[in-house]
Amino acid sequence: MPIRSAVTVSLVPAARGGPFVFWDDLRTACETAAQLGFDAIELFPPSAAEVNTNELRGLLDQHNLQLAAVGTGAGWVQRRLILTSSNASTRERAVSFVGEIIDLAGQFAAPAIIGSMQGRYGDPSAEQFVERDSAIAALREALEALAARAAHHAQPLLYEPLNRYETNLTNTIAAGQELLESLRTNNVRLLADLFHMNIEEVDLGDALRAAGPRLGHLHFVDSNRRPAGCGHLNYSPIAAALRDIEYNGYASAEALPWPDSRAAAEQTITAFRKWFG
Repeated sequence: MPIRSAVTVSLVPAARGGPFVFWDDLRTACETAAQLGFDAIELFPPSAAEVNTNELRGLLDQHNLQLAAVGTGAGWVQRRLILTSSNASTRERAVSFVGEIIDLAGQFAAPAIIGSMQGRYGDPSAEQFVERDSAIAALREALEALAARAAHHAQPLLYEPLNRYETNLTNTIAAGQELLESLRTNNVRLLADLFHMNIEEVDLGDALRAAGPRLGHLHFVDSNRRPAGCGHLNYSPIAAALRDIEYNGYASAEALPWPDSRAAAEQTITAFRKWFG
């Protein structure tokens, strides 16, 4: 199976201005994605309860689209929930929030993503942030539980290493692999985001090759969070590495709507076809 294309759609008003190609209007996003030839959308909802599943299913069916993945970042953006909080009640609510997203995504044969909700450690001024060992232990516990919940839907859980300005838990693909290898479960896959990798990795192609079969999802974006082709990334070694590991998941545009949503989507699908088509 070849690599498939996806484009991001945010339904989270509080995250407006973030790296999502389409905002607020799910119907228009699906219509445009289908017109341009995308295979799927990647959804970022405020919560599982706030998604009209009948509407979503109808739009996906109408436009012959799949759901590539569902993000959980609104748990942090809107509710300040993280899986590594020093407060047990906060951790429980964070796990519950992600679990409900997993169940939502599972209805559409899609995985859920854990990115910003992983949190960070070492800020003594903030109640939620803890020492590294405690944070990693809490993250492992959460990933174990949530991976089991995802398995009920025959889906993996996606875990995303973030750059140093967003977390200090795992910043590289190798660090993400080390975390995953410490788990009892085999049902967590890595999400490789080219923007974060551009900041943290020595060689993006080598990092992707090292991920191998653990790579479950790709955020296809340029060095400046603009659409692929609007920054300085060299995609040739990236595409070669993905071929070498026989990656057949999604390349999803978690990119700024630059200069606007449609233009960003058009640029993304053009770049996608050049490198993966």
